[in-house]
Order: sequence, then C-alpha cells, then structure tokens
Amino acid sequence: MEITSLSDKQQIIYSLKDEINKVIVGQDYMVDRILIGLMTGGHILLEGVPGLAKSLTASTIAEVSGVDYKRIQFTPDLLPADILGTEIYNQKNGEFIIKKGPIFSNLILADEINRAPAKVQSALLEAMQEKQVTIGDTTYQLERPFLVIATQNPLEEQGTYPLPEAQQDRFMMKLKVKYPDRNEESKIIDRFTMDNYYEPNLTKILSCRDILHLREQINGIYIDDNVKNYVLDIVLKTREKSNYIACGASPRASLGLIKSAKGRAFLEGRDYVVPDDIKSMAYDVLRHRILLSYEAEADDITSEDIIAGILEKVNLP
Repeated sequence: MEITSLSDKQQIIYSLKDEINKVIVGQDYMVDRILIGLMTGGHILLEGVPGLAKSLTASTIAEVSGVDYKRIQFTPDLLPADILGTEIYNQKNGEFIIKKGPIFSNLILADEINRAPAKVQSALLEAMQEKQVTIGDTTYQLERPFLVIATQNPLEEQGTYPLPEAQQDRFMMKLKVKYPDRNEESKIIDRFTMDNYYEPNLTKILSCRDILHLREQINGIYIDDNVKNYVLDIVLKTREKSNYIACGASPRASLGLIKSAKGRAFLEGRDYVVPDDIKSMAYDVLRHRILLSYEAEADDITSEDIIAGILEKVNLP
C-alpha cells in the first residue's frame, strides 16, 4: 500500500472506522487510542467495568486490520508456559521439541490481566519490550507487528493481583473506558435485541505489511524541537520533589508521548505534531507512570489531578 497524500491517509482512517462502527457503538476514544497503539507499536492497558466492549473492540480491530489475533484469559491457575510455550519431550526420537504458546501472534488480548499472579504477568515483560520470547535455551523473535492489549476491572479486589510498576511501564497508554451515553446505549439495545441476530460482514482494510508501512510513515511525521522540549518539560515535572508524587514518569513516558502524538496527528490527517496532540495524549501516557504518595491518597488526589496541574504550569510552545 502506497500512501502518497493527505487524502490517502484520511481514506484509510475513514475506512477502518466505518468497519469498526459496524460492530462497536460509540467508544470513539477507545477505538482511536487502540488504532494509535496498533499503528505506532505501543501496548495498551484498558481499565473499565465489565460490559464496555473492551474485548470486542480489540477483536474487531484485529479483524479489520488483517492481523493474527489471540485472546488469553488470565486466571489464578495460569502458568507462564501457558502463554509463552514450553519444551515437550518426544519419546520417539528422544529429543525435546518446542510448542509455542499464544504469545506468537500479532495482536494479543490479555483479558483480565490482574487475575493472574505476578510470575504470569512478568512472562509478558520480555515479549512486550524486546519483542522476543526465550523458551529453554533458545530465543525466538515474535511476529511483526506485535501488540498487547490488556484489560482489567478496577472494581474487584478479591482474587486479583495489582500490576507491578515495571509491568505497567511497558504499556504506552492506560485508557479509562467509560460508559456509553444514553443515545449510544439506545443504539446498542436496538442493534443487539433484534429478532434477527446482528452479525455484520467486516471487510479487511489492512494487512500486516500495510501496518508496518504505516508505522514507517508515522515515524516520519515531523515534530518541532519546541514541541519536543514541551514533552520534556511535562515529563520532568513529574520527577520534581512533591508531597503527592512518590515516583515520577520514566523515559518511556517521553518516548510514548511523542509516538502517540505522531499517531494522533496521523489520525487527524496531519504530517506534523502540534502541542494539542501532546496535551491530548498526556493523560493516557502518564496516568499509570506516576506513583502517588500516601499523602495524595489521604487527600484523595489522583494521577489525573497531578497531570492537569502539570499541564497548567508548563507553558505551551
């Protein structure tokens, strides 16, 4: 696929969203962010109560994007080998063979990731960062493109295991998925309670090769030095001594802000990044990277409050 003009970019986005909207009602924020993650290679953590179409959105986007898709249901009895794969002894020839796990796919949905213990969650660390998996003494490269979308329920605490900070930092964005509004929920009722079961025919818009080509295009989107400094000002503010911040954002936050801002610019049909792209992505990129102090929890201060204060203090370029 050759993208040579602004209209080409816009047509791709329109076509993708048209297909996705055949299944997903509303949730434009979540759809846009997942598309940004897919086109920039940034993993995504979805947080929201059950029934908000998180898993359905991931599978729908995988289908219209033409990528191989695997869903892994995280449970307390899951083992790392269930995700990565393992060595199996072949009695016929007396040798070990490798049985690869579901991680060897393009788009992985780690459903309810916080229901599995830390040793299972950590099985994703190497895959998410290095795009490779080690089984026994052999290291295997993962498919390209490779993207992890994880979901978690913020309400339940019993039988769950909070994600460690190192694991959360691997996700470029953490999205807080909200309820649909009244009109959107009315459409959902009409669509899925009809006498005839609603099952749309989806058209594959992209392929794995197309997505890799898009990533090259997005990497080439122009970002001015003043906007880069704006990113640095925001991230460094999170590391300043504060009663409410126990630990600030890592350098992955700076990289994530720039990558996601380029992705947003692409969705908007631009070949350059503007400060509003940074402001728009700041909450998604930073909310899970700011570790709050006990004083913040006592005063009911959230990471969103911290980010809002930083964006007010930092001057726009």
